[in-house]
Amino acid sequence: MRLTRYTDVALRVLMRLAVTEGADPPTTREVAGTMRVPYTHTAKVVARLQHLGLLDARRGRGGGLSLTSAGHSASIGALVRELEGTDDVVECEGTTPCPLRSGCRLRGALRKAQEAFYASLDPITVTDLVASPTGPLLLGIDSGPPPD
Repeated sequence: MRLTRYTDVALRVLMRLAVTEGADPPTTREVAGTMRVPYTHTAKVVARLQHLGLLDARRGRGGGLSLTSAGHSASIGALVRELEGTDDVVECEGTTPCPLRSGCRLRGALRKAQEAFYASLDPITVTDLVASPTGPLLLGIDSGPPPD
């Protein structure tokens, strides 16, 4: 299974915000630069994470992004499920349906494997992800302009 770029960016944004507590809250542009992700992608991710209640975004002077308590304790498995969706790993119906779909055992096995993947991420939180050595590494990343 491969995560989408969107989910990857969302996880990196949350991790970055988890280590910036107590400092001036970074802006979306600053987070994009630090994570080396295009600003437009980061802005879409930030809007979704804010909608999910995982971060606060304030505009203007003194504004910026900050992780909510729900963001700190968010289950990575639940978040990945939310962002990736729970669609089947393979498409059996589609425009050219698989001729084996009525008696195939592969789809069920893949669905079970997908759920095992998510379940292995369920107990992990954003706070867990930024424990040493990751947190100090995140703090040491230089902020550059985000790629466009």
